[in-house]
Amino acid sequence: MSQDLRYLASHFPFGENWAAYTNKVSAIEIAEAEKSLLRLLGGERLDSQHFLDIGSGSGLHSLAALRLGAREVVAIDIDPISAATTRALLERYAPTGVWRVENASVFELNPGAWGTFDVVYSWGVLHHTGDLLNALRSAAAMVSIGGRFVFALYRRTWLDWFWQREKRWYASASSETQRRARAVYAVLLRFRLWATGRSFRRYVDEYRTKRGMDFYHDVHDWMGGWPYESIEPDEVDMLMHKLGFASVAIFAHNGRFLGRSLGVLGSGCSEYVYRRV
Repeated sequence: MSQDLRYLASHFPFGENWAAYTNKVSAIEIAEAEKSLLRLLGGERLDSQHFLDIGSGSGLHSLAALRLGAREVVAIDIDPISAATTRALLERYAPTGVWRVENASVFELNPGAWGTFDVVYSWGVLHHTGDLLNALRSAAAMVSIGGRFVFALYRRTWLDWFWQREKRWYASASSETQRRARAVYAVLLRFRLWATGRSFRRYVDEYRTKRGMDFYHDVHDWMGGWPYESIEPDEVDMLMHKLGFASVAIFAHNGRFLGRSLGVLGSGCSEYVYRRV
C-alpha cells in the first residue's frame, strides 16, 4: 500500500462513529467488554499492570482494563475525535483511575519515549493503518519482557479485492449513499440468517455480547474501514516469532473454501495473544 495511507487524511473517519456509539454505552456494554478482555487474558486480571490501548476508539476497552485492575492505562488513537471520545468515557466512568489519552499514531510509538507495557492491546485496528506489518512491529516493540501483546486482525477471504474497492468507495460517499449501502447489507444479512433458520432481530439484540458492541455501528465501521488489509494466522505467527514472541493463544476460524472464507458479508477477526520472551 502507498505510504500516504499511513496518515489520518486518507482514513475513514472512525471517530465520528465511535462518538455516536458511546451514547449507547451502559453497564451491560461495559460488563461485556470486561468479559471479552478477560477471555483473551486467559482469565487473569490486570492487577498492577501497565496497559497500552492502541486505537482506543470509544475507550470501552481502556475502561475495561481499568476495571480489571490495571495500574495505569495509556490509550492512543490517530483520530482526534476517537481520542476525545475515549477521554470523555474515562472521565465519566473512571474519574479516579490512573490513565491518559493521547492523539497519536501507532507509528509514533517508541519505547524510549513512551516506555514499555505489561499488556499492549489493539483489537481490530492495525489492519486499518495502511501498513499492517510495520504497525505490528511498532506495537510489538512496546511490550515489556514477559509482557503480552493482545490483538485482532482481519483474516483473509476470497473477496478481499471486492472489500478493498467497496471501502475506498464508501469512505468518500455521501452520508445518504452510505445509509443506503448499509440498508442493502442488512437485507443481505437478514436473508442469510433466514436461510439458516436464525432471527435477524435476535441477532441484532444479542450483538452487544460481542465485546459490548452495537450492530449498526459495527456495520458502518466495517463498510467504511479504509485502509483495509488482511492476513493469515501463519503469517502473523512467523512475524511474531521473528520479533521474539511466543504464542499463548490464537483464536482463528478456517473457511470452507480451500481453508479461506468466501467473504460475501465480510471478514471476521482472528484474535492473537503473544508473550515477549
